Amino acid sequence: MTRPHLLDRHFGPDWPDTSSVEAVRAIETVPLTERLAALSTYEALRVGAAHNPQAPAIHLLPNADPADTPITLTHAQFFAGVTRTANALHALGVRPGDAVSFLLPLVPQAFMTLYGAEAAGIANPVNPLLEPYQLAEILRAAETKVIVALGPVPGTDIWEKVQKILGDLPQLSAIVVVGGAAVANAQPAQAGAARAPGAPVPIYDFDALIAAQPGDRLVSGRVIGPDEVAAYFHTGGTTGTPKLVRHTHLNQVTQAWVIGLMLHVHPGESVLFGLPLFHVGGALTQALAFLSCGGHLVVVSPAGWRNPAAARNVWKLVERWRPVNMVGVPTVLVAALTIPVDGADISSLKRAAGGGSAIPVAVARQYTEQMKLPMLEVYGMTETASVHTMSYMDRELRLGAVGQPVPYARVRVVKIDSDGRYLGECATNEIGVVAMAGPGVFSGYLSDKHNQDAFVEPGWVNSGDLGRLDEQGYLWITGRAKDLVIRGGHNIDPQPIEEILYTHPAVELAAMVGRPDGYAGELPVAYVQLKPGQSAEPADLIDFVRERTPERAAVPVAIHLIHPMPLTGVGKVFKPALRWDAAQRVASQLLADAPLGGGRLEVEAGAHPVHGSLITVRLQGVAAEHRAEIERMARERLGPLTMRHELIWL
Repeated sequence: MTRPHLLDRHFGPDWPDTSSVEAVRAIETVPLTERLAALSTYEALRVGAAHNPQAPAIHLLPNADPADTPITLTHAQFFAGVTRTANALHALGVRPGDAVSFLLPLVPQAFMTLYGAEAAGIANPVNPLLEPYQLAEILRAAETKVIVALGPVPGTDIWEKVQKILGDLPQLSAIVVVGGAAVANAQPAQAGAARAPGAPVPIYDFDALIAAQPGDRLVSGRVIGPDEVAAYFHTGGTTGTPKLVRHTHLNQVTQAWVIGLMLHVHPGESVLFGLPLFHVGGALTQALAFLSCGGHLVVVSPAGWRNPAAARNVWKLVERWRPVNMVGVPTVLVAALTIPVDGADISSLKRAAGGGSAIPVAVARQYTEQMKLPMLEVYGMTETASVHTMSYMDRELRLGAVGQPVPYARVRVVKIDSDGRYLGECATNEIGVVAMAGPGVFSGYLSDKHNQDAFVEPGWVNSGDLGRLDEQGYLWITGRAKDLVIRGGHNIDPQPIEEILYTHPAVELAAMVGRPDGYAGELPVAYVQLKPGQSAEPADLIDFVRERTPERAAVPVAIHLIHPMPLTGVGKVFKPALRWDAAQRVASQLLADAPLGGGRLEVEAGAHPVHGSLITVRLQGVAAEHRAEIERMARERLGPLTMRHELIWL
């Protein structure tokens, strides 16, 4: 029988026991670098391809329709494409340490570029939805040598954005175009000499460029070490100053190994794929893991899950492609629950898994109890190469917890002061800052200025999240020490929005926080204290922000005028009070039509010693015959919120 885990040299034909901490410690007695069958992403893909070279690696559906005829690449074709891409980039002058940035939808060339760039130099996948100035900032920080971008295709503005930023990229030596109409200044397939100062940036056609290269070897002869940098991933919010996270090859291969083990990924197994490649969940947790384990990606559309047909057809796609694991960010998992199964055969599914932001307990319960799919919630961050803790299949599932550390990973909950200095460990169930260590954890940001508060101690990354560890070592995330608003897994930094509000002549104080939302996890809302004698309407303030921010997702969905603004003892805005107010407002609205029968309903939100924050609904004088209906309404309407709630009958 074939070993179950292609990336592990020590496992036999059966999956190892992970049912206890002691069992995992037994696995960890073998050093990870001795256990791994590959120490670079290039070699990991080779391992996955060698199992069955003619098996599919990628199916790309044009429009998320199960009846679509997919573009298909076998493992042999895909690995050869990665090799040719690496060789083409090498011919363009890319060497280890040189960054290749790419702005592409989910087309086969994007996957080849990601892993080909890691084999030639350093990959820098970039969100093409960012504004030109944001793209320029990321590419300058990476000292990008080559850009791979979608050409001038109707309906997209990627090529237009690239043209706008060329003058800001002095290190750039070449542009490689994927698709699109013929581009002026296009060069023949031969790659070559460095660009002369002031000369136009040469442009090459991707398909022609790689076709001229061999696909059976790296012409550079490079042997990639596990500690060499594989990629820069940008993080820190789409409206804040992006930080570039350095991933080594070991960081990334560790993630592929972990997912293969935790989800029992078999050769030939499919996964519905729709996350962008600039997201570690897409690039590593799904793509690298499944490809390295001999599985294949069913790319639901070039736009991924952003194509409305993807959610609409999700169960028919499951029926067509027979995945074992239903994996995705919470918005995808929530959207899938709104689609009737409608007779589709989804019997291939054995479990659901997700993360990126908190999965509401009510959503996890629907998968676990109604669909009979255990929900394996995960937790991690770009800085940990994605998943760091996870629910184990062979242990008790605790809905609302984000599991326990995966093998070789470690988690602590610690006390730190306002300057980020470590003060000590938290007790069991005491809330503190979550810190993580292990082979998936990065060594630091590309810019040293971002590393000041990145680690609570050497090797222990500061997550910026608040949490607690229970008696069995399950991690519960209770809030965020950081102020980021996470809208559907999309990080939004409040500071730039607050700065825009502060430029309004009527605004004295401004703060933005996340309001709980059953679908997106959080929505941005702002609070404003006006200057004495000044007036402004919330709708006008929203328009003021919209006109001045490039990121639509960051525009507040509501602005509340308050006085006074809650402040700390040193005069800083006390944002927890605003988050509680936002939660109280949304919960009150969701229960506004509750049948009280002459009784009273009051909602408040505040701090809680176990959950971090809690919505409390107090009901007084409500007739007994209305109680079941109100409990149902609260369960259905407040249950999907990530903030816990309780009903108190008075």
